[in-house]
Amino acid sequence: MQDKTMTFSLQGNREENIRTIMTQVYKALQEKGYNPISQIVGYILSEDPTYITTHNNARSLIRRIDRDELLQVLVKSYLGA
Repeated sequence: MQDKTMTFSLQGNREENIRTIMTQVYKALQEKGYNPISQIVGYILSEDPTYITTHNNARSLIRRIDRDELLQVLVKSYLGA
């Protein structure tokens, strides 16, 4: 029996987790009548959680994501990298 070392990447899972959270936050903001893009941009620029509604636990969810990591994922997604 040979011992085989398996490798895997947590990065893909983390990016998918971020995407899921951001989708939930977007929907919560939309449901409350806010402009989701403006609110999310305001949060990213200021890191002030009051830009994000507490509806459907959106504020708590977005605070689970490190802002630098979020920006990296957004830029990577935008550039298709």
